[in-house]
Amino acid sequence: MKTILDVCCGSRMFWFDKSNQNAVFCDKRKEHHDLSYPSGEFHIDVTPNVISDFTALPFPSNHFRVVVFDPPHLKKVSVKSWTYKKYGALGDEWISILRGGFSECFRVLAPAGTLIFKWSSIHIPISEVLKLTPALPLFGHPSGKNGLTHWVTFMKP
Repeated sequence: MKTILDVCCGSRMFWFDKSNQNAVFCDKRKEHHDLSYPSGEFHIDVTPNVISDFTALPFPSNHFRVVVFDPPHLKKVSVKSWTYKKYGALGDEWISILRGGFSECFRVLAPAGTLIFKWSSIHIPISEVLKLTPALPLFGHPSGKNGLTHWVTFMKP
């Protein structure tokens, strides 16, 4: 039985083992991009095991011990850009999208399970995003060169 769910895996960038046998990798898109820039060639593969939107997950309630939630964090970005192809975008409905994502993540998370949430505060501050779930984080940590990326850990009661 797979015990870990990554609800918007993208290209699985922060996974050490991108084929972890305990994990189900989800994303609403399946894509491959080859991009050329003066600095070099870039390849982006978004290859989920399950294609689904993180606001409507096709899994039973209380199922996974660990859920990873790293949603797109930009409101507006060109659909032709490398950033969009790599991370996607939230758009203007970001409040309802993220609220729905938190709700679904906690729904599929087993009691006493752990939710790992990653957020980059480039367009939307982490303080605004954390208001979208009634759950209180256990702990978190800012990272990145400007401290704008936040790793936040929750536990389901």
